Amino acid sequence: MATPVSDLDIPDLTWADDGTVTADQQRATVAKAAGESWIARNMFGYSILHYDDVVAMLRDKRWHSASGKIMEMSGIDNPEWLARRRTSILSAEGDEHTRLRRLVGPAFSPRHADALRPYMRRVVNELLDEFTSKGEADLAVDFCEPYPIPIICELFGAPKDDWKLFSEWATDIFRIFNGNLHEDMPTIIRAQDELDAYVSDIIEQRRSTPSDDLISSLIAAESDGDRLTHAELIGLCDAVLMAGTDTTRNQLGCSVSLFAKHPDQWQLLAEHPELAPRAVEETMRYFGTVRGTARFASEDIEYRDLLFPKGSFIAPSLAQANLDPTVFEHPGTFDITRDPPDKPQLTFGSGIHYCLGAALARAEQQEALAIMATRLPDLELAGEISWKSATAGIFGPEHLPIRFTPT
Repeated sequence: MATPVSDLDIPDLTWADDGTVTADQQRATVAKAAGESWIARNMFGYSILHYDDVVAMLRDKRWHSASGKIMEMSGIDNPEWLARRRTSILSAEGDEHTRLRRLVGPAFSPRHADALRPYMRRVVNELLDEFTSKGEADLAVDFCEPYPIPIICELFGAPKDDWKLFSEWATDIFRIFNGNLHEDMPTIIRAQDELDAYVSDIIEQRRSTPSDDLISSLIAAESDGDRLTHAELIGLCDAVLMAGTDTTRNQLGCSVSLFAKHPDQWQLLAEHPELAPRAVEETMRYFGTVRGTARFASEDIEYRDLLFPKGSFIAPSLAQANLDPTVFEHPGTFDITRDPPDKPQLTFGSGIHYCLGAALARAEQQEALAIMATRLPDLELAGEISWKSATAGIFGPEHLPIRFTPT
């Protein structure tokens, strides 16, 4: 007989959602709880803290993505806003998700990502050219913020002059994860409508005049006579913009802040740029920008002799799972020469919602870190890092002041 999960005597990770608890304090509290239990309570349901349990529950298709329930979880009950919800590949489940993944998967292959590497290197060097002679910069603003946008524009076949529009839309749409929807919804809706209109225009252009870009590939995608609808194309492009900009810019900020505290590792990467793939995996393991994800039980679920009633929410902690000592030897040591573990870092997730753009994100980070390590020697922090809210869905620095030897 399974024990109701609500009957467990487990750590409590509920804290005030008012900014008084810092990210470092949150991480310390979660780490302490993980030392006591694989599961803990949080304000919405339960946090999952150990690697194998996180993977098992993310791979269990009975646990559905909670991305489509953010408004309800935030207490939003405006019928007009709720009616705007739509299913995307980020929230679809079952046969619908399988169909979308089958249709779009080939467009996000490592081969397609590798084809963009020369352009990535060009963007990296052009951005660095703006400040390498100065010996100092706010890397979050001067590099991390603008870096992914030209690449997304290139991926979409959009004019490069439009990168600022894409950046603003991505920033505003991602406000949905910041825990302030009552104030942010009008801004989110405006950005979503403008992006939808923009993407719709590109889709119509590519239908009549195909090009060598992602949208043309998605329009042409077919499996057993099945194709994406116009609405699905818009939704996929929106998902690519959201997932392909904020995650990359914030992960690079987290990664460089980490290297600034480990100058020996930065020097090692400069001397051995072939270590870039390992460096990306290690930075994402040690300090990933996506700290966790959320799922809800689509039915009553028994796991580890516990009963999770239908509708239960869980928050698998990707960040804590990446520090699990049963999986990673000396998990608190940052080492870019670490041998690839038998089990991968989980910042890209696991299961059917594993990051569709993982190959692109890896390529972007590998190219950026390898070049930066060479062109920003003797990197160190030049002041306090200003971090985004600890409650933000994707964590990273707002300001990252650095100094280095001018080149």
